[in-house]
Amino acid sequence: MRIDHPKAASPLPIKRVVFVLLAASVLSAAIYQALRAGDDLYLTASVFATRFLGIFIEAVPFLLLGSLTSGLIETFVKTDDILRFLPRSRLGAALGGTLLGLVFPVCECGVVPVTRRLFRKGLPLSMGVAFLLAAPFMNPIVFASTYIAFGFGGVLIGRALLTVLVAVIVATVIGSFADPREVLKPTSAKAGEEHSHHHHHHPPGRPGLRAKLFSAMQIGGDDFFEMGRFLILGSGLAALLQTFVPQDSLLALGSGPIMSVLFMQILAFLLSVCSTVDSFLALAFVNTFSTGAIISFLSFGPMVDIKSTLMFTGVFRRKIVLYLVLLPFVLNLLAGVLINVALGY
Repeated sequence: MRIDHPKAASPLPIKRVVFVLLAASVLSAAIYQALRAGDDLYLTASVFATRFLGIFIEAVPFLLLGSLTSGLIETFVKTDDILRFLPRSRLGAALGGTLLGLVFPVCECGVVPVTRRLFRKGLPLSMGVAFLLAAPFMNPIVFASTYIAFGFGGVLIGRALLTVLVAVIVATVIGSFADPREVLKPTSAKAGEEHSHHHHHHPPGRPGLRAKLFSAMQIGGDDFFEMGRFLILGSGLAALLQTFVPQDSLLALGSGPIMSVLFMQILAFLLSVCSTVDSFLALAFVNTFSTGAIISFLSFGPMVDIKSTLMFTGVFRRKIVLYLVLLPFVLNLLAGVLINVALGY
């Protein structure tokens, strides 16, 4: 006779423990810094909360849009539909990936779940990486905001060209050595398989439109809450840095053809401003920083910031995340410096 033993309680997932500890560390550091500086703790907390909510509320609608798009892709798009129209060459796939933002208009928060879903549908690695980096700018909303802020001129054209150039180079480099099957984390890939088995197990016959839409909403909801924790932590880190790092001391560092570009890229990473409104923030620095620094800010910020980096770590392997952060940083820095030299700064 077989005796069924009660199942032991599953241990708390390591990722959840790390997430909670990191969030607690951020909060503790904020309180300690405020007490050490002798600031009014209530006023400091109010400033931090205002900036946190500003970043989070600005980003969360786009994460929701990206998550719902991810669910619709999983439910309605077949792998064969994607593979049928793909360019054959790696360079052609990378160039095509930069234009996918016109089809899936998402910002840096929503592009991560969409890219993950497209990878699972068979999208080539080079095309997916190019889409991941270029889509936050290559969509009509960001085009319009950049045009309103700067008009049709050097900044708009430079931003577009630099975004495409960096995205294609990074995508081609990563696509040339990385195994597409080892880009996503095993846990992320396993979750995708569970989604597929759970949400697409229909009774005999073709599922109706209502059932498909419900399945898409379920998948999108799961992606939203999975990516939302990284958005919360990233927003908290960005708000913490904005609250406690003196802006005047940072501005003093941003002089010269090289340091100005370096500073503006670091600022873009720390501020984590959504690509739909970053042009208006950059407009405030036009009379202070060089043109190369402004263009690098507008190109690098949508590709990589605190929020998107944390989201990368929840989806991609550590080695890929490292390349996704460092390569765009170096390429944008080099391009910004060359622009400054060409313009005589």
